[in-house]
Amino acid sequence: MTATDRVSRATPLTASSPFELRIDLGRGVSEADTRAALATGDVGFVHSLTTDSALDGPGLRLVACLTGCPWRCLYCHNPDTWDMANGVPLTLDRATREIRKHCAGRQSGGFTLSGGEPLMQDRFAARLLAAAHRMGVHTALDTNGAQGDRLSDAELRTVDLVLLDVKAWDPERHRRLTGMDVDPTLAFARRLAALRNPVWLRYVLVPGWTDDPAEIEQVAHFAATLGNVERVDVVPFHQMGRFKWKELRIAYELAEVTLPPPAAIERARATFRRAGLNAF
Repeated sequence: MTATDRVSRATPLTASSPFELRIDLGRGVSEADTRAALATGDVGFVHSLTTDSALDGPGLRLVACLTGCPWRCLYCHNPDTWDMANGVPLTLDRATREIRKHCAGRQSGGFTLSGGEPLMQDRFAARLLAAAHRMGVHTALDTNGAQGDRLSDAELRTVDLVLLDVKAWDPERHRRLTGMDVDPTLAFARRLAALRNPVWLRYVLVPGWTDDPAEIEQVAHFAATLGNVERVDVVPFHQMGRFKWKELRIAYELAEVTLPPPAAIERARATFRRAGLNAF
């Protein structure tokens, strides 16, 4: 049995909750083995599996959250997914069996690959989504889109739905909020539109950061011009992952930010609806 197998079999895949802190799950895997896994996609590093999720695409879904993310979103509720070594090393074969066990034969729902940023493990992501697609399982990819060019057009055709996170519109605000540029996300959105891949757009409403009406109008206008955005989810900011920042000893800048009031959430949704989009 390899070191990867020993680490994998010793660790439960299913988290006790979507907010469980999970760290050092892959520390027994060597750096060389990690690099080889990323290059081939034979092994992926999985933070956790969630079954019967109603929040990550249509129907009840199996969600696999992969580790690894170069973004540093100030409101991230799973900063333990940033480090690849916090994931359980899982062979592609075992991950495929999990999808078959939980999803094959269902009349609704499907499989969602999330993160972290799942395209940091692009070979594993592409091969796992393709395996699910071949089973007839509805596939969804939850991504910020910045590494979208790692997937070919053919690989994107195995993705039935992209859950695309647009964090902000203004370039400077986006950099302050995420540490990264917004342009690659917008370029991936345009590419998905050209390929006619269905998209659900996600926009996190953070008081004082992403609740500016003019900013929301610009995101809504952009989404409406694409022609493939089936739905917009306005996701209210919350503090449920705040404890992880403390446990990981990472400075948390949004400690004093309150939850958005219902009226602000509804105003944001109304802006997207005025642009002709379905918003929830």
